[in-house]
Formats: sequence, C-alpha cells, structure tokens
Amino acid sequence: MDHGPLSTTDARSDLQSATGRTVLITGASSGLGAHFASLLVQKGYRVVLAARRIERLREIVREWGDDIARCLTLEMDVTNEASVVAGFDKAEACFGAVDVVIANAGVSVGGSATDLKVDDFDQIISVNVRGAFLCAREGARRMLAASHPVPHKRIILVSSIGGLKALPGLVAYSASKAAVVMLGQGLAREWIDSGINVNVVCPGFIRTELNAEWFESARGKRQIESFARRRLMRATHLDQMISFLAGPDSEGVTGSVFKLDDGQTL
Repeated sequence: MDHGPLSTTDARSDLQSATGRTVLITGASSGLGAHFASLLVQKGYRVVLAARRIERLREIVREWGDDIARCLTLEMDVTNEASVVAGFDKAEACFGAVDVVIANAGVSVGGSATDLKVDDFDQIISVNVRGAFLCAREGARRMLAASHPVPHKRIILVSSIGGLKALPGLVAYSASKAAVVMLGQGLAREWIDSGINVNVVCPGFIRTELNAEWFESARGKRQIESFARRRLMRATHLDQMISFLAGPDSEGVTGSVFKLDDGQTL
C-alpha cells in the first residue's frame, strides 16, 4: 500500500516515537485493518494483526519483506471473550505489553429493516459493539496490570459516519456504530485517571472488501455521485489521524470523536 513519501526527518521522527511500541489491530485481514497494519509497521511499530482469516493475515505480512520480523498474526474472533484473551496472551508473549489497540473489526448487512434477519442483526451488534468492547476492555486490563508502566496507552475505536448519521439501508449497522461512539466516550471517561486515552474515528465511505460490490452497482455509483466531491475516500485520508492518535503526541486527546469523511455528509 502506498502511503506517500516520507522525508528523512519525518521518517526518523516516526521511528523514534514508535520505538518499542506494539499495536494490536482487529479486523486486519482486509480493508482498513490491513491498511492500518501496513501504515504502522512502516512507521516502526511492532504490529499484531488479528482476524478470523489467519491464512489471509499471513499472505498480507509475507508481502512486507523485512518488516515481517515485527509482525505477529493471530486468529481471533472478537465476539468470543476467550479468543480475545488468548490473542492478547500471544501478543504479550511475543512482543511484551500492547501499547495501542485499534478495534476495527466490523460487519454489515444491507437492506430494508423489515427484511433484516434477526441472526444478521445479532451478528452486526456482536461483532461491531461486543467485539469493540471486549478488545478495548482486555487491552485496558493489560495496560493497567502491566508490571512496568505502559507509557502513552492508546485505544482507538473505529466507528463510521453511520454512527453519526443514519445511513439508508443500514439501520443495524448505523445503530451499532452509534453505540461504538458512545462506548468510546464512556470508556474514556471511566479510564480518565489511568492515562489510557480512548478515541473514536468515524470514516466516510471507502472502497473495501465489504462494499466493493455495492459501489460497482448502478445504485452505488449514484450514491458516489451524490457526495459533494463525487468520489469515495481513500484509506490514506485516515493515515495522519491514526498515526497521531496511536502516538505520544495525542497525550491530551481522549474521549474525542473524529469525523473524517471527505465532506460526504455535507
């Protein structure tokens, strides 16, 4: 993935701020999760990629050449507490304390609310909300219990513009992402005195494995034309914010909700 050229000064600064730091990213087998993993490994982080599709994770890191030494792939089901705990155990055994958690795993099922199956509704809530909670909670438990204090403790929850504005045909998804927004703010408030910073990122529409088929359809193309800039975002539009929130410079930022949508909701 192309993140654009870094100047020598910028690259050195990134490596210094990431030295010895470990980030665990869920939903890392495709889309934004895979993109964030690629971004942060290039910036010098030790990266734990977690998802259900372990072979896909291994394919991703094999493409990274020398950076593979700073990567760990984990099969993790974010809806299963035992799976999440086991994943953090493996991450700590390999790299030590996890400094940054990016709870990115998500699913969506489109269509009319009257046609939405209860099983699909339950899956959306389970992955998008329960999964974010379990991963954030386990990360915080480890940060608080670490034998050596973990500096710059960071948790980033990935929501969506659907968490701020109801998206047509995505009632359950929008409800789940709105819950993620409040979850992030609630956890930030609860952990305010612990030094754990919790923030929420709400991206606009970006072409991913989840929505590629839709945006190739006639209705999807019309949706793109309805945006103010008549385009989808690029994953790289999130790079600066993710890098900032994961790093030490965001020390004074917690409980914040960042809408990054290229003006799609204007």
